[in-house]
Amino acid sequence: MDFRHEWKIEINTADLLALRSRLRVLMEPDPHAVGGRYLIRSLYLDTPTDRALWEKIDGVDRREKFRIRYYNGDTGFVRLEKKSKLNGLCRKQEAPLTLRQVEAIAAGRRPALGADAPPLLQELGWKMQTQGLGPKVVVEYTREPFVFPPGNVRVTFDHGLRTSLQCADFLDPGLVTVPAGEDPICLEVKWDAFLPDVIRDALQMPGRRASAFSKYAQCRIYG
Repeated sequence: MDFRHEWKIEINTADLLALRSRLRVLMEPDPHAVGGRYLIRSLYLDTPTDRALWEKIDGVDRREKFRIRYYNGDTGFVRLEKKSKLNGLCRKQEAPLTLRQVEAIAAGRRPALGADAPPLLQELGWKMQTQGLGPKVVVEYTREPFVFPPGNVRVTFDHGLRTSLQCADFLDPGLVTVPAGEDPICLEVKWDAFLPDVIRDALQMPGRRASAFSKYAQCRIYG
């Protein structure tokens, strides 16, 4: 996958209501969403010195982070993701994980890998061994996604942010999570080569600008 453009903007409830109303006219809901939304649970990994966290806070131009993710409580499909940033553009790589591999990673152990393991999973195993990459925090939130084929545009509203330091219980549906701050709402906009004017205009909000908001950093205030 090529690098994509990305905006992140922290908004309030009034912004959410206004933007949601506009986008419902112009865009389609993500076909994978249930009732227009889905629940995301992620487990973020970092080094003992919190390299990914500090590179995000310091605005390092070239950086990466690893996470494990599944949707709507469905542990039948869990995937490893690596998100890279370069010159303000983003790229996401993915690989499927078995539950046994997920349990190992969540417990801070290198997963068992065969010779045919996906390159991304091999990279994770190597970095767990050489850089001490390991589980740090569980991040959970509700996402409302919209799509627009021209420009491969994707707009999402993320809210209800919750967190837990019980990483080993990542797959447990009963995992206790707590609110991460005062329920920030994050608008994310992603596109390929161009952002159509009709979408750009619909997203205009006086006084709002793209920021470096990070759900991972927001949840790390607890540990």
